[in-house]
Amino acid sequence: MGLGVFSALAYAIRNIILKSRAAHYNGSLMMTYQTGIVGFILAPVFFIYNVDAIADQWPALLTLALFTTAIGHTLFLNCFKHFSITTVSILSSVQPVYGILIGVVFLSEIPSWTTVMGGILILSSVVIESVRSYK
Repeated sequence: MGLGVFSALAYAIRNIILKSRAAHYNGSLMMTYQTGIVGFILAPVFFIYNVDAIADQWPALLTLALFTTAIGHTLFLNCFKHFSITTVSILSSVQPVYGILIGVVFLSEIPSWTTVMGGILILSSVVIESVRSYK
């Protein structure tokens, strides 16, 4: 749980920092810098863990990285130009719901009731924030 809270804190700080830069820089440039910094920080992982097991999965990993990280986060950063950090962060919380729906449709996974209730809570907060930000 401690790492999850730390991750959320780092994510919030990142969003606040990038919001101030969004008016002056393109989202793809900010993502390039962010990816480079994170890659540099995580580079020691290649020396600690055995990555030979995923050697045949590199094309899929690079495709996933391109579509979900590079394009998705670039669009996310471009939203900072038009919405407040609070609105963007709450609206981005819908991503787990999309993941659940993709699991249902493509993997035939049936979510538990607690997962469904969590999805309802997420969607409720998004609707409330959307109505609040529209006013």
